[in-house]
Amino acid sequence: MRIRVTPGGRLEGTIRVVGDKSIAHRWLILASTASGPSRLTGIPRSHDVRSTASCLAELTVKARPALDLWARNASSWVEGGGSTWNDMPPVVSNGTLEVEGEGRDRLVHPGGRLDCGNSGTSMRLLTGLLAAAPFTAELTGDRSLSARPMERVAAPLRSMGATVRTTDGHPPLVVTGGPLLGIEHRMEVPSAQVKGALLLAGIAASGETVVVEPTATRDHTERALGALGAPLRREGLRIGIARFQHQGFDAAVPGDPSSAAFVIAGAALTGSEVSVEGVGLNPTRLHFLQVLSRMGVVTETSVVGQQLGEPVGSIHVASTAGLRPTTVRADELPLVIDEVPVLAMLGAHARGETRFLGASELRVKESDRLTALVQGIRALGGHAAAEADDLVVEGGGLRGGVASSGGDHRLAMAFAVGSFAADRPSEVEGMEAAAVSFPGFVEALRSMGAAIEVIG
Repeated sequence: MRIRVTPGGRLEGTIRVVGDKSIAHRWLILASTASGPSRLTGIPRSHDVRSTASCLAELTVKARPALDLWARNASSWVEGGGSTWNDMPPVVSNGTLEVEGEGRDRLVHPGGRLDCGNSGTSMRLLTGLLAAAPFTAELTGDRSLSARPMERVAAPLRSMGATVRTTDGHPPLVVTGGPLLGIEHRMEVPSAQVKGALLLAGIAASGETVVVEPTATRDHTERALGALGAPLRREGLRIGIARFQHQGFDAAVPGDPSSAAFVIAGAALTGSEVSVEGVGLNPTRLHFLQVLSRMGVVTETSVVGQQLGEPVGSIHVASTAGLRPTTVRADELPLVIDEVPVLAMLGAHARGETRFLGASELRVKESDRLTALVQGIRALGGHAAAEADDLVVEGGGLRGGVASSGGDHRLAMAFAVGSFAADRPSEVEGMEAAAVSFPGFVEALRSMGAAIEVIG
């Protein structure tokens, strides 16, 4: 899909963004392995989450019909191109998915390969789940996923007793599970996906499993397990867990703060006041608001409730008069890794140079985002460069142009939002990639006043 963005419009009103896919992956796994039924609402219809649901359907018996039905219906809804931003799909009554779990020990051998699509989260978390399963399973993915590093999750799971074979350090992965022993693993690269995989393996292992992070990452796995009663202990950057079988639960997935970041950025670039409601306010996901504050964007958060250990509330964006440059330090980068593309687009409109230091992890996301961001900003008439592993965005505004997402969902949305304040209309190719994490993205922004036209 190709879109044209005409600058000069303003965003107005209140919006609810799609459910948080990071949380949805984890809650689907926990619901499918619970002892008893679970009831989930607000699961996003994104491609990545459907990949997790489809894989879990192959690994379960009682949960299979509901998971399979949800994954297939969600696929039809997204691929059908319907307006999805604030409506639930025709999946189950009231948009609710009810999963009948039989416990972690009742997982079954899949009938074929487990296709994780483009989702690194699916592959890494499921590898942790399968590490204790008494059978062999193969996890595959698309071309992009097949280039992503997997030894960082495979190696510690081998130390616990699982057999995990990678393909030169990349997918496909072949996992033969069995009895596990708890270990202490010191992570060299910050990764919430690897941490989550080890904790999921740890609740099936003998003894305590301890994960030591080099810096804090999103803590959705720990929060969910803690809320379910797991013997979890945290001491700074050390997280320990022991064997545990959880019961079923009832929870609503909060709105995705990473998706909200695109709406917030759009408001900042158009001088608008906007509120995002029902969004997750997990502190490990909100560091981008601190970066925005340094850039001159004023936001206010308000917690109104909690879902399975996750705070939920609203984010209000005040009218922004101008953007200041900033530097995102290497130790900050893991906390804004998903928001770097849209922060870079704001940096393109700032009065001066914005830097993202130590951004090598951007090279192994859904695309080489470091290179692609430089190319995209230049294609839209701005100035940017990669200096070793640093992303440097010169600022001063965008003239307008034509940029391609390269199939990367966050780049597609970032280029679209960045074009709101360009000097002339811009076009973004490959906009359909946004459905990976934010189905209905274009419709959502158009409903708030953005001048976006689908042209091909």
